[in-house]
Amino acid sequence: MQKTVEISNTDKNRALGLSTFAFTISFAVWTIFSIIGVSIQQELGLSDTQFGFLVATPVLTGSISRLFLGIWTEKFGGRIVFPLQMLVTSVAVWLLTSVHTYEMFLVAALGLGFAGGSFIIGVSYVSRWFEPKNQGTALGIFGVGNVGAAVTNFAAPFLVLALGWEGTARIYAVVLAVTAVLFFIYAKTDPKHDLRQSTDNDGMSLVEQLAPLKNAQVWRFGVYYFFVFGAFVALASFLPRYYVGAYGLSLTTAGVLAGLYSLPGSIFRAVGGWISDKWGARFVIYFTFIASLALLFVMAFPGGSFQASGITGPIEFEIATSLFLFVTLTIFLGFVMSLGSAAVFKHIPVYYPQHVGAVGGLVGMIGGLGGFFLPIAFGYLLDITGIWTAPFMLLFFLVAVTVIWMHLAIVKMTSHSDGILISQG
Repeated sequence: MQKTVEISNTDKNRALGLSTFAFTISFAVWTIFSIIGVSIQQELGLSDTQFGFLVATPVLTGSISRLFLGIWTEKFGGRIVFPLQMLVTSVAVWLLTSVHTYEMFLVAALGLGFAGGSFIIGVSYVSRWFEPKNQGTALGIFGVGNVGAAVTNFAAPFLVLALGWEGTARIYAVVLAVTAVLFFIYAKTDPKHDLRQSTDNDGMSLVEQLAPLKNAQVWRFGVYYFFVFGAFVALASFLPRYYVGAYGLSLTTAGVLAGLYSLPGSIFRAVGGWISDKWGARFVIYFTFIASLALLFVMAFPGGSFQASGITGPIEFEIATSLFLFVTLTIFLGFVMSLGSAAVFKHIPVYYPQHVGAVGGLVGMIGGLGGFFLPIAFGYLLDITGIWTAPFMLLFFLVAVTVIWMHLAIVKMTSHSDGILISQG
């Protein structure tokens, strides 16, 4: 007879609160190169492509590590894995300050990237405290930890001015280490992990954990996440550089404006989880992609001077996206991307309740790889085209292809379900 565990609301809120706070700090560390990278670029005289590699390298580690960190969390529990991940990352951030060459900065950035693995640890840990009908909302609240990117964009420029980028990195390292200790002290072992231990069951084998990864549906979720999360991370890192170059702003002003994008892209993730619980994740994902296409179409327009044939002669005029309009568009883009991020992870515990770590790890890894490849692509496009809006043209194309592919897959699924539309599928 299978044992059950009663979970109090206090324990649920404790797990959710501690995980969200730890994820916020980890995410702030993960995106630190968006600010200190600008200073490093100027110090080393890096090209935009080299800068793209620098800000993307931590995302590579954070993406790849999500798969095995998710599996380890399933096996050992979030209370153990989460603090260890933060401690290892804090050491890498501290060692960053002793680096002087571009190549070694890339190596140090690989270690710093483990901060990105915090997401799947938290998803696996938090989902075990909540019943399926409330998991979308709970994971949406946890996903608010993405606000760490806004924390970095708002605060780090002022720390760099006061302490230099080295002092900023040391402060981040200390805060992350303290957070790890506090989490271990105050967090509790998740109830399902306790249940496995009490029944002398070590859980599923690695082969059993990875079995769902053969499903095309899992990889489709990963493609969605490549944009809604991967592009979010990429833009959070790229926008300060964009504002400095395209609009000639100072680093502090650029950081604040980039933070205005990151903030709604984080705090409204909880709303996305709630809407997904209420109306279905598919509806939210459709809305995210369609709205993103409209916003990116305007953001991608390069502007310029034009000449039209008038009645009395040529008429010259100029079309350009003002700074105010562009910032407004980024805020709305961050908002819809946050809804989509929550919707994608609403799917996972519903379809794969016993494989959240493995499936969530793969989806998170694919999404994170978007945060790795896209900044590099942004820098390369800037170098070869000389057009500041070229990265947004790339994102528009990416979303267009994804939404068409998604719709075709859903139509096929619907036809195989005798015409019944599955709102969560």
